[in-house]
Amino acid sequence: MVAFDDNGKIDILGLLPDELEAEILKLGEKRFRAGQIFDWLHVKRVSSFDEMTNLSVQLRNLLNEKFCLKSLFVSKKLESHTDNTVKYLYELEDGNHVESVIMEYNYGNTICVSTQVGCKMGCRFCASTIAGFKRDLTSSEILGQIYASERDSGRKISGVVLMGIGEPMDNFDNVVNFLEVLSCPKGFMSLRHVSVSTCGIVPRIYELAEKKLGITLSISLHASNNKSRSEIMPVNDRYDINELLAACRYYFKVTGRRISFEYALIDGHNDSMEDARELAELLGGFVCHVNIIPVNKIKERNYHSDRKSANRFRGYLEKLGINATVRRTLGADIDAACGQLRREYEI
Repeated sequence: MVAFDDNGKIDILGLLPDELEAEILKLGEKRFRAGQIFDWLHVKRVSSFDEMTNLSVQLRNLLNEKFCLKSLFVSKKLESHTDNTVKYLYELEDGNHVESVIMEYNYGNTICVSTQVGCKMGCRFCASTIAGFKRDLTSSEILGQIYASERDSGRKISGVVLMGIGEPMDNFDNVVNFLEVLSCPKGFMSLRHVSVSTCGIVPRIYELAEKKLGITLSISLHASNNKSRSEIMPVNDRYDINELLAACRYYFKVTGRRISFEYALIDGHNDSMEDARELAELLGGFVCHVNIIPVNKIKERNYHSDRKSANRFRGYLEKLGINATVRRTLGADIDAACGQLRREYEI
């Protein structure tokens, strides 16, 4: 996707290989130069055109004139002493801030990236919405979180989850462009190692299904009936549970990919045996997995739960034949949940 910055320069990191080739040919350069430049950007992960040392000084100057290579700056870095989680607060070139988190698992390192500066969705239990929505991230700024985090941490990223600040389906075009660049033949990751989370913007789920990208779709469900869901998720007033699950069935029919349902457990709100029964009935017939999340404490809200409650609820679901796990808590000593660091920095 050809996008421009405020100075009219092309945002080069968001270009697919054929788009980059077309732009380089316009400059009167040989076709193979595009491949060299793509390699510098996406394999060597340079942060400036001046680092592209197998290009002539003249071409590097021309690239600086015609293209921008957006940078992210580390405003704050927190490292967990218990599980090697690393949380970054990045400053963007316009002074806004987003968060990324590297999580270490037995199979490798996964990064959770943001897709917007803030969030419009207003979920009551989430810190991401409190500091307010500013703007969408460009595809290059989403990708840049991965590259900047790899450079700083020295870790190889093997998985990506779009579950940080923002609603990915509210920034659909940039998110899809990011996924296409990430997984193109010259890119570095299969989309089978990528999970995209949404609170339920139904039309976009249908659009995403048609693209058949091979990602894992994660649905932020968090309730088993419309009344409970609307109380904590305003999006449910626009697209209710029945509409959302119809879109999920379509997604599975078209892609064949199992869906993950996220369930943030809130004591006294959605944690009873009756809630579990409703949820099991709701998801009957789905090829799916329920990921139970003890809700994170934030000072502006009175919601809470703990791992004991989550394990009890998992037991309810398993007795009812629903595949469920409790999300492993990572980075608890550094408040690694999305939105907390940006909120403290900007409020």
